[in-house]
Amino acid sequence: MTETLQLYSYWRSSAAYRVRIGLNLKGLAHSIVPVHLLRDGGQQHSAGYREINPQELVPTLCHGQRRLGQSLAILEYLDEFWPEPPLLPANARARHRARALAQLVACDVHPLNNLRVLQYFEQEWNVPQPERDEWVRHWIVEGFRAAEAMLADHPSTGIFCEGDIPGLADCCLVPQVYNARRFGVDMAAYPTIERIESACLALPAFDAARPERQPDAPAPT
Repeated sequence: MTETLQLYSYWRSSAAYRVRIGLNLKGLAHSIVPVHLLRDGGQQHSAGYREINPQELVPTLCHGQRRLGQSLAILEYLDEFWPEPPLLPANARARHRARALAQLVACDVHPLNNLRVLQYFEQEWNVPQPERDEWVRHWIVEGFRAAEAMLADHPSTGIFCEGDIPGLADCCLVPQVYNARRFGVDMAAYPTIERIESACLALPAFDAARPERQPDAPAPT
């Protein structure tokens, strides 16, 4: 690889967390460019960042002169550009299952809990913090109830979401578990999800992607 990889990221963004995991699983050297989603009214809304990503969201992956948005699209781009090790299984049925599990998180749970949704509740509708937090927990619980049912005792579930090689679904699941714990979701109801998370976080690729290990993470108090 001759073109550099730069990831515009925020330490606590679960979408950026997914891509950090994927880059690490691929063994791809990259630099992190922090974009603070709260400082200065949200640095993602600055004119300079808007030129990089018109959606004003993280992550953005710059591969040479290419500017790539949307975490799932980025992960599939990585898999197509650098096929080994794969993030998606070899056969169509397994690929569908991996994508379905990933999209359950990235398309159904995460958008309802996204920062801009919670900020809209606060700034436009004056929804108090406890109600906003309950909204987040409700949709995580709804998603995890389905994910646990899809994973538990399924013949394709292995050490990881799909078989014994970590991939796309795990890249999405682990950051969402981080969010669940952050908002006080009781994870005891989801033993399969917890087991998979534990197996993932034991791997250097996942461990290095943790929010608290990012260069823009606040110093421990």
